[in-house]
Amino acid sequence: MYRYVPSLTALRTFESSARHMSFTKAAEELNVTQSAVSRQIRQLEDELGIRLFERVRQRLVLTEAGASYVQEVRKGLDQLKSATLNLLAYQGVGGELLLACLPTFGSRWLIPRLGRFTSQHPEINVNLVTRIEAFNFESEDIDAAIYFGDSNWPGTISDKLMGEEMIPVCSPSLLKDVGAIETPADLSNHTLLQLRSRPYAWQEWLKGKETQDINPAAGPKFEQFHMIINAALTGLGVALLPAFLIKEELSKGLLTQLFDDSVRGKNAYYLVYPENKRGLPRLQTFRRWLLREAARQEKQ
Repeated sequence: MYRYVPSLTALRTFESSARHMSFTKAAEELNVTQSAVSRQIRQLEDELGIRLFERVRQRLVLTEAGASYVQEVRKGLDQLKSATLNLLAYQGVGGELLLACLPTFGSRWLIPRLGRFTSQHPEINVNLVTRIEAFNFESEDIDAAIYFGDSNWPGTISDKLMGEEMIPVCSPSLLKDVGAIETPADLSNHTLLQLRSRPYAWQEWLKGKETQDINPAAGPKFEQFHMIINAALTGLGVALLPAFLIKEELSKGLLTQLFDDSVRGKNAYYLVYPENKRGLPRLQTFRRWLLREAARQEKQ
């Protein structure tokens, strides 16, 4: 199993030498002799059958293969360090869960509920990072992600959390300034606010309303839902938004729902994680809690 895995000592020596570009400085950092560092590097190169360093005008430089290899070695050493610190901090119980999440979903739906999870499971820390673009478990050190889509992510396991009801909304002041919106056709007199990651949202909504004389792609484009929410609040235009993300604005009258019905999209929010982490205890604990919270949301 470990036939192609060099010793940890050799990898630490290689990483230090590459970082300092000096066997002498690496020896000082590792508290060994310069000859011991040279010997470790030579043995590592012999084991791999690849030159990692070369001398150019008496200066140590990485070969192309060495420069590529050290990046991966550094990631591996960092992961070992993180795993060890995590073990020491939590004594093998619980630990840290790194979760990637869509920004607005995280700030408006997940974070307000995380207190309940923390009170039930104080041994687990959920660390959040935001992602708008599709995630990559192979290149990113994340345990799981909450993403919106159709669950077609090869090599992963996905649990459906919830769908969303899309409704057109605007600020009450916009209706006073530009005019009432009584039918979908009246939207032709208003600016449609666009979300970059969902370029066909207005097109699908207007098609469902059999409204054809409006350009569904025209209007300012925004990266995140929270930007569109703020744009709608300030009267920049009409926004097509998930109803569950703007409950507070609707209840306070800060935003007005333009029509009584809503449109449920075909995609949904999913908890996604790589197959090799299906047995991670802290992930499964969080997964069970999250599914219960999502089920409550769907019933509302």
